[in-house]
Amino acid sequence: MKRFHVHVAVADLEQSIEFYSTFFNSKPSVKKDDYAKWMLDDPRINFAISTRGREPGLDHLGIQVEDADDLKEISLRLQTAHQPVVEQKQTTCCYAQGDKAWVHDPQGIAWETFHTTGTATTYGEDQPIERVAKSACCAPEAETVSVNIGKKCS
Repeated sequence: MKRFHVHVAVADLEQSIEFYSTFFNSKPSVKKDDYAKWMLDDPRINFAISTRGREPGLDHLGIQVEDADDLKEISLRLQTAHQPVVEQKQTTCCYAQGDKAWVHDPQGIAWETFHTTGTATTYGEDQPIERVAKSACCAPEAETVSVNIGKKCS
């Protein structure tokens, strides 16, 4: 089963946690000084917010998968969508470890597909120029076509 993912950059984390906790009728499943995440089953969504260096608003959208085979299937499908696909293996981002495939839609919206393999004690480490300068997460630039395998992102 897959889970829809939304990451929103926010100006005030505590105020946003209060709002989304009320909206979802649930406290975040992960809460850090700069990040919070709700893993909801109704609706089935991984909703994250952070104060990680981007102006407030939508950071990226995505699909979280439950196994490596689902990630591979989506990644192969994306390769036929006529947009560059960036694959990241064993990356650390958003206090989690896993494998990812990124693509930008024709409007430039970053879409992340990912398989989480574990948790991390840090948000992630800076990645070289491949990442978007003001992104709150790990989205590479739209024109980037590859990244160094094993690099960590912020």
